Amino acid sequence: MIKHEELTRSRGVRKPRISILDSKTARYLPSLELLFQRSCKWLLQAIAVLGLHVITGVSSQATIDDPASDGSNSQFHLWAMSDPHVFSDLFLRMKELKRLNPKGDLLPHESGRIPRLDARESLGSAIVHSESDERFAWDIAICAGDFSGSHGLPTEREGSEVVKQFSRLRKHKREDIYTICGNHDASPGNEWFRKWIDPLGEHSASSGVDNASRPYPIEGTWERYSFRVGNILFLMMSDRNDFAPPVGSLQDGGATGGHPPGAVTMKTFAWWKQKVLSEPEESIIVTVHHHMLKETTVGSGEWEGYPDRDPFPMGVGNRRYHGYMPEDGKHNKGAGYLYWLVDDTKRPVESIADAQAFEGFLENHPGAIDLWIGGHTHTDPEDRKNGRSQIEVKWGVNFVNVAALSMHHGGDHSEPLSRLLSFTDGSSEVRVQCYLHTDRFAERGWYDRGERTLLLGSPFNSAGPRSAIE
Repeated sequence: MIKHEELTRSRGVRKPRISILDSKTARYLPSLELLFQRSCKWLLQAIAVLGLHVITGVSSQATIDDPASDGSNSQFHLWAMSDPHVFSDLFLRMKELKRLNPKGDLLPHESGRIPRLDARESLGSAIVHSESDERFAWDIAICAGDFSGSHGLPTEREGSEVVKQFSRLRKHKREDIYTICGNHDASPGNEWFRKWIDPLGEHSASSGVDNASRPYPIEGTWERYSFRVGNILFLMMSDRNDFAPPVGSLQDGGATGGHPPGAVTMKTFAWWKQKVLSEPEESIIVTVHHHMLKETTVGSGEWEGYPDRDPFPMGVGNRRYHGYMPEDGKHNKGAGYLYWLVDDTKRPVESIADAQAFEGFLENHPGAIDLWIGGHTHTDPEDRKNGRSQIEVKWGVNFVNVAALSMHHGGDHSEPLSRLLSFTDGSSEVRVQCYLHTDRFAERGWYDRGERTLLLGSPFNSAGPRSAIE
């Protein structure tokens, strides 16, 4: 693990927040922690009834609102999604084709695939759902990568399909959705992602993105950028799978499958750290990367993404979330989390395996950010691995896995879902709702058992940080 020096900063170490979980999930918490969090909530509610003024360790205005309020305070709604893998839900994948056709006598589709009988638009259908449900009112959206379902280089045809599915938007603009690159989106120079997904609007002719139409302006590069909504700072970091194995998937002008372990460059980590340390105390910091951090959520521990050192067939009850890459050897243990830190200024590039750069920083600076949103591990909202679910709290940070929109990329355990996060002016709570986009796991629509309420380090302020206003 990389060690981090103590730095002089305006953003001090904040008191870690405790997530307020629903009653069904609370049984998994240690009894003392459950008693503590309930006692704190009851105490704050009692004080509010008595009309007393409370100064908390976070902010003099940080109070817990009643979730059943009259809605008089303004709200900001963030739709968070990941992993559409658009071609995987339209065409049979090669390993599926081999199981159905071991003799290899079926002719492939012109794109190299055979259309599915149950083909679906993973991204397009989710967009339609989000705009047709009155309760699904969102202001902006984020998608944490893996638009492609390819295990080779993503194709122009798949890029065009992504743009086509984005065109299902009717009530929102394409620029209302902020995006990053996932491990399956890699290509030489990440040209495919930049051409078709295009977070900076550099290739409007192909992507249809006009950055001047962004509701909240972007600052940065395609690889790492930020934007603000009130006092929320979003730090968006793309995965870098565009290196040679074992760090990435590119080799001999092609690709050898979206190597699962996550990667960022040292420049991106330094950028992220500087942004976090220079931000005012009252800001809410949301980090978005395709991968989750190590041992934070379901499937993010060693060998949990691929829980064996040798390949084995996928079967019912076999929770293999990611593919095994023989050339990666021991590094397959990091298939489920952000694993590599890469110095791409060197030739050849140098990398640190299992670097835990972000983990080390957050351990030394608990509560430095409020939310880490990612995807990568496709599963259902009830799944747990070694006591970890899709939403957990560690180092005073709320970790939320929002994967996946795809139903067919990842086997039977990939249940199409996304999350809606609701921030309320003056409140330190954020409501996280779960929406199921098919009826395979449960009835399509809002899945109440998957809802959580999380605590932030500061209350949401739609006008921005007080220090910035003053």
